[in-house]
Amino acid sequence: PTAVALKQDDHFTYGFLVNHLWNVGGTDGRPDVNATFLQPFFAYLPGGGWTFALNAEATYDWEASQLTLPLNLMANKMFKIGDQAAQWQLGARYYADKGDYGPDWGFRATVTFLFP
Repeated sequence: PTAVALKQDDHFTYGFLVNHLWNVGGTDGRPDVNATFLQPFFAYLPGGGWTFALNAEATYDWEASQLTLPLNLMANKMFKIGDQAAQWQLGARYYADKGDYGPDWGFRATVTFLFP
């Protein structure tokens, strides 16, 4: 199951997304899946196609009793290529909690084409 709740208020959007995954049936050769994902988010839209966002992507693995908690800070900008709307995103990620062999930080760069 997955649920999302959000509020848009003037130049701000905030809320959270939550889901839970578990295996049903499956084969004996694969490990069991039982994980909860929670993503609180906050975005500021100052205008001019810009968005600045902060979120967490917390995953708790109930089978391994392990929390993974990256914190993301991102900047997004809408633009056009001819008549095609698109958005670029640059972001930094810091892992506040992770497994023994998890990363300390990360980087995200995306381009998304928008089809209204």
